[in-house]
Amino acid sequence: MDKDLKVSFRQKSPSVCPVCSFEFHREELFSGGGRLIAGKLTDELRRLYDVSKKYGRVYPLAYVLTVCPSCYYSSFPKDFENLEAMETVKIRDLTTARKNAIKKFFGGLDFNSDRDLKTGAASYMLAVDCYSYRNKKIAPTFKIALSAIRAAWLFTDLAKENPDSAYSKIAVFFYKKAYQSYVKLLDIMQTGAEPVETMGNMGPDTDKNWGYEGVLYLTAVLTVKVGSKEADPKKRIENFDKCKRYLSRLFGSGKTSKSKPSELLDKTKDLYDKINEMIDEWNQEAGPPQETA
Repeated sequence: MDKDLKVSFRQKSPSVCPVCSFEFHREELFSGGGRLIAGKLTDELRRLYDVSKKYGRVYPLAYVLTVCPSCYYSSFPKDFENLEAMETVKIRDLTTARKNAIKKFFGGLDFNSDRDLKTGAASYMLAVDCYSYRNKKIAPTFKIALSAIRAAWLFTDLAKENPDSAYSKIAVFFYKKAYQSYVKLLDIMQTGAEPVETMGNMGPDTDKNWGYEGVLYLTAVLTVKVGSKEADPKKRIENFDKCKRYLSRLFGSGKTSKSKPSELLDKTKDLYDKINEMIDEWNQEAGPPQETA
């Protein structure tokens, strides 16, 4: 293929997997050249990209994580080599389980080949698992949350391309995982239990760092998307009341600022109104509160 038509390249310096010692060359996405044509921003703060006539559809999220092609250990690049002994042992012991999962859901993948939608989605699936065994010093909860929401997005894309597959169910699973992780993350950010500030770009996508305000907003969005399916209406109301508190903190005076651009405030207001409508509906469903003796 013409070099000018490629969307990615391989690093000249090899990476060495700290889990299995496999040597490989990490793939990187070229920047510029019309490869990425930014489209709209979704309510989940995901940046969509239009199809390029020259390069086709490109998924920048697919290139973010470093994945060992041999043992399927996956992480964000700056964490890849930073493994402690016990982490290494645990992740190594679960190599067969990771490979079986990839075989089950994808029929097998080759991470030596150029990244595409499938390997991109799989990279985040693997990262959610691997970060479950990482130490608190690298803020694993945030990275699980970020990997889970991105996995949900990419599996949703896969489901659209393969409507008869199980990808839609996997997307639902990762939306639930993202919801649980973001709720947990907010508590961690209040207590300082993990050094979340080391994350740098808090996402949730790669095009813009929405910071703490983005975390508050996305947690509220996921509460509506996932928490609304809670069977117990009273539990639903409890979750949504907490969600309103997130949005109230975010909305504040309603004035825009660098951390609270008008685009985010507009989305916040719409979401707040939607939540109030749903809570009113569920209050009627739950009925009047029971009197206690």
